Amino acid sequence: MNQYFMSFELTKSEKKIAREIIEIGLQKEYAKGLFQFDSILVKWKDKKLDSREAYQQLYDKLIRCDKHIARRYDRMSGSNYLFIIAAQLIDGVISEKDLEKFSEQTKQAIKLIANI
Repeated sequence: MNQYFMSFELTKSEKKIAREIIEIGLQKEYAKGLFQFDSILVKWKDKKLDSREAYQQLYDKLIRCDKHIARRYDRMSGSNYLFIIAAQLIDGVISEKDLEKFSEQTKQAIKLIANI
């Protein structure tokens, strides 16, 4: 099966679609992190956390979010677009509706990867 994905090529137009979908997912991942940071700050403002605890939680959350985003999106190239989109689909940052501009073959490849 790996052989299939190694030889599977997106068309130029599908690569453009893939980049757009990946950006949508990336923006949602940033927003998710920001909401988590905000939750910590609200607890701090409500005096449910002292300043040190709030700072440490923010720092830890920022490091974890940054590592996740770096692992998924750094050195992104056309050869791993399908894998990134499948991971976004698994994590729920994009939906199957976001895939509708792809060819049926490409949609099936992404869904197959997501189910692996």
